Parts: sequence; C-alpha cells; structure tokens
Amino acid sequence: MKIQIINGPNINLLGKREPSIYGSQSFEDYLVELKTKYPQVTFEYFQSNVEGEMINKIHEVGFESDGIILNAGAYTHTSIALQDAIRAITSPVIEVHISNVHTREEFRHKSMISCACKGVICGFGLNSYRLAIEALLLK
Repeated sequence: MKIQIINGPNINLLGKREPSIYGSQSFEDYLVELKTKYPQVTFEYFQSNVEGEMINKIHEVGFESDGIILNAGAYTHTSIALQDAIRAITSPVIEVHISNVHTREEFRHKSMISCACKGVICGFGLNSYRLAIEALLLK
C-alpha cells in the first residue's frame, strides 16, 4: 500500500509552533514512528506553504496512491481550488487536523474541502494521522 501525506502551511513548524495546541514533536519525527508501526505501507511525504504546490502534488499522485492524507492547514477554510483538485483525482483523500478545529475560532469551523474527502479526522493530535492510516487500511 502506498499512502501520500500532504501537509500545508505552517506544519513545517510542528514542535516549535504553539506547542500547547500542536504538541512538541516535529512531523518528521512522527513520520519515523509511523513507518515503524506500518512497515507494510510505503509513505511519501510532502509539505508546502504554497497552495499551488499542494494542488500540483495532489494531481501528481492522485491517480496512483492508495490514499492521500491531507492536512491543508489554513487552506482548509479558504480553498475551493484544493476542493476541485481532490474531486479531480481517483485516490481517496482523508482530511486531518491535529487540533479539534470545532473548539477553536469560528472561522476554523468551516472546511471547504471536507465535502470532497472520504472522511475527516480532527482533534487527536498527531494520532489523527494514524487514525487516517487505519481508515485507509480498512478500505
């Protein structure tokens, strides 16, 4: 199984950025744990602070990956272009968020991409990614 993880803006600062919300571990360190826990899965990882680069990556892998785990960061709440990219591909996409966006600022309560995704997981810290992997393994 091949799973593509795509992280959006500011996820490159995990471990440094607001640790009370996002924790103190970098995503790269967490990815090592995931690779150890799921040796049967080939993980590809991409992070960008640029919306167009994220769309290009979705287009690039969206017909060959067994699944995409997407944390679009703040683009979740604004990007119809990401929604269109998800709709254009055949790979299932699971939207993830580290924090529970529904307990945060009102503008974070609305996702522009959820309607195009297979499912949404939020609020479980970095374990949101693990839960998404479990969902993809069950498909």
